[in-house]
Amino acid sequence: MNLSLRPREECRWDLVALGEVMLRFDPGERRIWTTRSFEVSEGGGEYNVARALKRCFGLNSAVVTAFVDNPVGRLLQDLIYQGGVDPSLVRWVEDDGVGREARNGLNFTERGFGVRPPLGCSDRGHTAASQLKPDEIDWDDIFGRKGARWFHTGGIFCGLSETTPEVALRAVESARKHGTIVSYDLNYRESLWKSAGRRRAQEVNCRLAPYVDVLLGNEEDFSAALGIDIEGADEHLSQIEVEAYKRMLAVAAKKFGTPLVAVTLRKATTASRNDWGAICHDGAEFFESTQRKDLEILDRVGGGDSFASGLVYGLLSGKETQWALECGAAHAALAMTTPGDTSMATLNEVERLMRAPGARITR
Repeated sequence: MNLSLRPREECRWDLVALGEVMLRFDPGERRIWTTRSFEVSEGGGEYNVARALKRCFGLNSAVVTAFVDNPVGRLLQDLIYQGGVDPSLVRWVEDDGVGREARNGLNFTERGFGVRPPLGCSDRGHTAASQLKPDEIDWDDIFGRKGARWFHTGGIFCGLSETTPEVALRAVESARKHGTIVSYDLNYRESLWKSAGRRRAQEVNCRLAPYVDVLLGNEEDFSAALGIDIEGADEHLSQIEVEAYKRMLAVAAKKFGTPLVAVTLRKATTASRNDWGAICHDGAEFFESTQRKDLEILDRVGGGDSFASGLVYGLLSGKETQWALECGAAHAALAMTTPGDTSMATLNEVERLMRAPGARITR
């Protein structure tokens, strides 16, 4: 696929992401309501892509978000430092003492096991990121004067409040003006749109989709977030379903004029074993990744974000579409073998899995 990428030497960042970063509380092998201790890490749909681009793939990335300036916000900052993402675009909000005006988001997440699916319980109302306003961020400075080759955001950020879709719209308009490639992960979350309704989600996402160069999601995302329903797309993973997904991608690409549309394919036999793969459409032809059957899963949260980052890395590197798709699928498969939202994989591991799917010991 031929994307018109800005030269790296004229851009401060390879990728800038816009989204909320939350503190994740993981009870390990216990349940949220029975544990007495949590493992803490950072995570967020859009941020996870920026972090993987830096930690796994070695590119320069930054995140636009907001934190309340208190010890929890500074913990999130420290975790971002460890991930290598540039925090210079983070906005800091004054702490009012108890979080009446603004707070930092928390996310309690069980990994699931066997017949018990993963479970998430987010606590993110009235967060600093959800209160971002369109005129608070100088996007022309980010994309124009400083420069970014790629911009990534998605439906999670846009579902946080009434103002966040306007922030995202202002961002994608500026990105397009300055020649920055835009990717958008639909990432439909029913809990985020519970009060506003699915129709509102579709209004928001359909308004942003025409600005997008690379549109990502799964079958639920395209249906719930864009209103695109294709008969047969929700059956068990099979060649019939693959063909249904292809029709869904073709409809989305034509409707919004999107150069590249990609969908992840997942059949969850149990929380611990999934079939996993991906398909994309570049307007001219379809590409299918290796379909990994009965993939063992430790923590599936962030799998879609890891797919997105691998795909983006391949495209940013000027690789062929098939290579980029395989990179995304392999990176996601590896990311789901470790705990937390973010990837712990290395580029060597991703490339090794792309070449040969075995798991022999590396010495």
